[in-house]
Amino acid sequence: MSKINQEERGLLTSVERGEWRSVKDLERERARYRGYARATLRKDRRINIRLSTKDLEALQTLAIEEGVPYQTLIASVLHKYVSGGLVERRRLAASRR
Repeated sequence: MSKINQEERGLLTSVERGEWRSVKDLERERARYRGYARATLRKDRRINIRLSTKDLEALQTLAIEEGVPYQTLIASVLHKYVSGGLVERRRLAASRR
């Protein structure tokens, strides 16, 4: 067998145990989830925002390091924040007390 990582090994074990079930009407389910993805990724609103030069330059540097356009990085960070994927350090510290 080829080398697999821990996540892949876990998935293989799960399949071998019979924990996976076929989806009824697979094409309908694919279409449904495809619609969810399109709605999530659609960028249909434009905003203007003022940033300090220092913050913009830092964002542009991070974007270069990540290999994405800086506006895409900004949109991603905002999306992660509003969906709960990013938490302010102050809130995180307060929740740990």
